[in-house]
Amino acid sequence: MDTRTGLPIVGMVGGGQLARMTHQAAIALGQSLRVLARTPEDGAALVAADVQYGEHTDLAALRTFAKSCDVVTFDHEHVPGEHIRALAAEGVRLHPGADALRYAQDKALMRQRLTDLGAPVPRWRRVATVDELAAFGAQVGWPVVVKTARGGYDGRGVWVIDGPAGLAAAGLDPADRPELELIAEERVALRRELAVQVARSPFGQIAVYPVVETVQRDGICVEVLAPAPDLPQRLAVAAQQLAIDLATALDVVGLLAVELFEVDGELVVNELAMRPHNSGHWTIEGARTSQFEQHLRAVLDYPMGETALTAPAVVMANVLGGADGGIGIDERLHHLFATDPGAKVHLYGKQVRPGRKIGHVTVLGAELSDVRGRAARAARWLQEGR
Repeated sequence: MDTRTGLPIVGMVGGGQLARMTHQAAIALGQSLRVLARTPEDGAALVAADVQYGEHTDLAALRTFAKSCDVVTFDHEHVPGEHIRALAAEGVRLHPGADALRYAQDKALMRQRLTDLGAPVPRWRRVATVDELAAFGAQVGWPVVVKTARGGYDGRGVWVIDGPAGLAAAGLDPADRPELELIAEERVALRRELAVQVARSPFGQIAVYPVVETVQRDGICVEVLAPAPDLPQRLAVAAQQLAIDLATALDVVGLLAVELFEVDGELVVNELAMRPHNSGHWTIEGARTSQFEQHLRAVLDYPMGETALTAPAVVMANVLGGADGGIGIDERLHHLFATDPGAKVHLYGKQVRPGRKIGHVTVLGAELSDVRGRAARAARWLQEGR
């Protein structure tokens, strides 16, 4: 407890943009989020007042960090489960807990648990040999999607394989890479990708956001449309109920993002994330309660905030690093704000590298086509200077 304010202290392991934006939400709640960052250059370390430096894989650093926190949460899924359990055994309050977080850390465990729960998932299997992949491909049809069970994100750790020989061509032959645990999934004929976020408190209160459409390019989310356009009410309600059911069954405390495929008018679960998520950045301006404030409310066991949209149409466009072209980011901001005063820009304090997420832009309005065009132009200008 902070002796100056009388308010609880929340610690977040990880110093990236999710921690940075959670810190911004914490300020309104009278807090300065405590952050465990790797380096002073991490996005959250640049703005938060209470920062400790250390590795998320270092139990001693985690212990030191957690000592003065009332609750500890995460801006990524990579803290070893045994460390989370060790801290919990020592009396540290952590949300989500290791038993829930393992399903966001390990795709094989996630797929098996979802299968056991009867949730809609693609046909899948663990793959330990080329022969097992061949048998699976013969069953579901080629191509198939091969994923590393742990560690992949933003298109990394995912391959589309046209036949058994594709494993070796991708450098994934289990005979050569026994350390890799792989799963294979059927490649579904998806119409589009959707996402829904739900927050759950230790008390069990639930708050669910409207379903959104996410647009991917080269494995990276480039656009989020809220609410998902032309989504039948039946599917919207089903997606929200599915998210609520999964948060409850997996005992998630905090934010759960459920990534979905729309396939033949039905829903299929793609991935889970147990933290604030790129698909929810639109909520900062576009919802009554942002995902970041909602995550804090949930882990602190506060009552949940309202999730309704603040405008009929909201579009978030990610800003990726591009070529400088002689026009720096400050000049680009000047031009953008002069052109579209309604565009809201969030930059993450990252060094610019081609293809790297360095920020996002959110635009609100009455008509999706207009809002989407404005958001795309704003993101393109910040990325390319044109």
